Amino acid sequence: MSMLTPPGMGGKYRITGDVYPRMRRPHRRRRIVLAATAAVVVLGAAGWGTLQLVDVFSGDAGTKAAAGKMADCKPAPTPTTAPAAALPKPAQITVNVYNATPRSGLAKTTADELKKRGFKVGKVGNAPVAYDKKVPGAGLLLGAPAAAKGAFPVLGTQLAGATTRTDTRATADVDLIIGTAFKNLSPKTTADAALVALTKPAPAPTGKC
Repeated sequence: MSMLTPPGMGGKYRITGDVYPRMRRPHRRRRIVLAATAAVVVLGAAGWGTLQLVDVFSGDAGTKAAAGKMADCKPAPTPTTAPAAALPKPAQITVNVYNATPRSGLAKTTADELKKRGFKVGKVGNAPVAYDKKVPGAGLLLGAPAAAKGAFPVLGTQLAGATTRTDTRATADVDLIIGTAFKNLSPKTTADAALVALTKPAPAPTGKC
């Protein structure tokens, strides 16, 4: 045994000359490093998996919400053409024109214009006593109850602001009693457009989301 050999270190750790034994570090530090690395890998994998699950569930919820919204969105019904109202044509309406104003000549000029526009003209003259100077508006349309859904809408296109009233007559003719606020019949182009609008079907409703 050499003089440099520490006590108790014989055998393969025997020191001879100037060579000293190389002491190995314990493996504990390496195990700690490996364990830490593995933990990081595991945590990373777990976090990635969690994000995938969140995306899956959030995507599913979004899909359900979108599906619910689409369920509330009602499609537009199939467009259908509403049947045109069975309104009489101007040539099928006989109009009696009466003047209830202090101005003379209004009944004749108005009757002549209505005739040009295709209406049949019946009686023309001053208004009956019950209405003479007692019609404050532009005019009054007077006729049987059936005229409310027939002659009144058609004749009303010729005089804006005219009011309507029914009586007990059994005939189909109607009266146009000119009121104190009367100036002129509606312009022919305006009246013609109003007549066309009467026979147009109502537009079909559209769906909304």
